[in-house]
Amino acid sequence: MNVLVIGGGGREHALVWKILQSPKVKKVYCIPGNGGIAQIAECVDIDPDDTRVLVQFSKKRRIDLTVVGPERPLTQGIVDRFQANDLRIFGPNKAAAEIEGSKGYAKNLLAKYRVPTADYRLFTEADEAIRYIHKKDPPFVLKADGLAAGKGVLICTSRGEAFEGIESIMKKRVFGEAGRRLVIEEYMKGEEVSVLAITDGEDFVTLPAAQDHKAIFEGDKGPNTGGMGAYAPAPVMTEKLLKTVSEKILIPTIRGLMAEGRPYRGVLYAGLMMTAGGPKVLEFNCRFGDPETQAILPLLKTDLVDLMMASIEGQVKDVHLQIRGGTAVCVVMASGGYPGSYEKGKSIAGLEEMEKDIIVFHAGTKTKGKSLVTSGGRVLGVTAVGRTIQSAIKKVYRSVGRITFDGAYYRRDIAHRALKR
Repeated sequence: MNVLVIGGGGREHALVWKILQSPKVKKVYCIPGNGGIAQIAECVDIDPDDTRVLVQFSKKRRIDLTVVGPERPLTQGIVDRFQANDLRIFGPNKAAAEIEGSKGYAKNLLAKYRVPTADYRLFTEADEAIRYIHKKDPPFVLKADGLAAGKGVLICTSRGEAFEGIESIMKKRVFGEAGRRLVIEEYMKGEEVSVLAITDGEDFVTLPAAQDHKAIFEGDKGPNTGGMGAYAPAPVMTEKLLKTVSEKILIPTIRGLMAEGRPYRGVLYAGLMMTAGGPKVLEFNCRFGDPETQAILPLLKTDLVDLMMASIEGQVKDVHLQIRGGTAVCVVMASGGYPGSYEKGKSIAGLEEMEKDIIVFHAGTKTKGKSLVTSGGRVLGVTAVGRTIQSAIKKVYRSVGRITFDGAYYRRDIAHRALKR
């Protein structure tokens, strides 16, 4: 098979790396890719949002399977376009992808099918949202309705903060059109965990549960980022709790989407809060998580291409999922200043000194002459696989310490919740 992966971050590097392990795969292309992906696949400089050109490329190169990494092409309808041209593509169509494209739609769907989630209200006018805040007690969770690159959520501990948040999102439009509508939710206490399910619209299999660390500073402090690290499996998600998640969240959501005429095929990412009252949905994503994927895929023994084809062809019920024992921990190395302003073009050294069971996934890198340099906020995701969480943590930080670039920053407490357990 010839396989095309769309995207250029650490998640896409992990997908390319795993897809290449399939004996069914002859060649992998990546659009646009990055410096690390270019070492194992052919990167092509095409705009990943230009669906017309992507279709032309796929026909010309006889692509047998396309895998979409980021959410934007999915919510814009790339799957519909590819299917109309008889091209196989893994992911939900535009209608189904609205479960991530609109938080308001997702909340209404969950309410309709009685899926446990936080109480909420959806607003189209800032003044109406302000009046609502006057009647409620803090804390509040404010969510821009549309896509905001993982940064459209504000946790407000006072009414004043909430008023400022409404002003920023709905009036100043700091998240652009994503803030045209606003969801205000009750604040939920608990531990976050991510469960990813591969589904064909009826049946599904779940991958190892993961936890990511969104805050920039240790102790989960400071502003949110795209993710500073992740680990899997997350011990907070026991077999008993996973059964609850399947029965009360995944099954009614997948069946609900089918009943709405939006059959969901692809990976359905459930971001959950483990509350005192049981698991509740924080959000749904219509694609693989980043950096959760970098911790999950090294544990997957089943051929990822087989899983994706089963999703496309409606045969997930026939899949026998095999997971490697042990734990995977991914630590993100970021540019100094991230998630604010940061410099690019810093030379990266030490990548050749990695030991066994260490995989370095590139997120923001590019080649400059014969050198590898930084080109983004999140630069590398260093992943270690170990027999225990302790051994994986020790191994990953030993490797991270060998990699250098000017201004490199990383959290030193990734997987701290697992250690406490």
